[in-house]
Amino acid sequence: MFKELDPLLHSQLRLAVMSILLSVDEADFVYLKEKTQATAGNLSVQIDKLSEAGYIEVEKSFVGKKPRTACRITPVGKQAFEDYVNALKGYIGI
Repeated sequence: MFKELDPLLHSQLRLAVMSILLSVDEADFVYLKEKTQATAGNLSVQIDKLSEAGYIEVEKSFVGKKPRTACRITPVGKQAFEDYVNALKGYIGI
C-alpha cells in the first residue's frame, strides 16, 4: 500500500519553493520568483498556502521604501518535505 502524497506539496510550484527553502536560511520573494519563473500573483498565492499550513514563515518588512517579503522553512515544513520524499521513494521502490 502506498503512502498518500501530501497534496499541498504535490503542486509543482509549492514543491519548488520548498526545495529552494531547504537549501537556504531564507529567501526573499524576488529570489523565489526568479528561481521558479512563476508569476508574482501565482507565487504569492502559493506562499500564502504554505504559510497557512505552517510549512514556511513569512516576514514582511521594508528595505528603505521598498517592501521585502522573506520566507523560511519551518521544522514542520522540513518534516512534511521529508515525509513527501519518503512517500515518493515508496512509489518508485527505493
